[in-house]
Amino acid sequence: MIGKLNHVAIVVPNLEAATALYRDALGAKVSEPLSLPEHGVQVVFVELPNTKVELLHPLSDKSPVAGFLEKNPGGGIHHMCYEVDDIQVAAARMRAEGKKILGDVKIGAHGKPVIFMHPKDFLGCLIELEQK
Repeated sequence: MIGKLNHVAIVVPNLEAATALYRDALGAKVSEPLSLPEHGVQVVFVELPNTKVELLHPLSDKSPVAGFLEKNPGGGIHHMCYEVDDIQVAAARMRAEGKKILGDVKIGAHGKPVIFMHPKDFLGCLIELEQK
């Protein structure tokens, strides 16, 4: 069902410093910051030849990643995102298998439909599925 790894998301305490680290120390191509108020985050994408790293920073204390940052003040890996052909089919399959979907289908940072799967169902890792 899953296709390629779309991105690994890292929550960071300082988006500007994290962007500079990837750009300057590692020589990576990075995007401009993008605010996603509907998700409560600001993101920067680090472009790699085979995937992306998504740097996430909360827009407010109400952001879904604010609690993660409180527990992990230095930041850390937040989730992994895999591509699927059809998000509705993937969601139906996950429900049929008894997996917990967090929330409804939303439009993600890439402008495509996404769902998040509960970490308890996936070896402690929050999983995002994104339609190709």
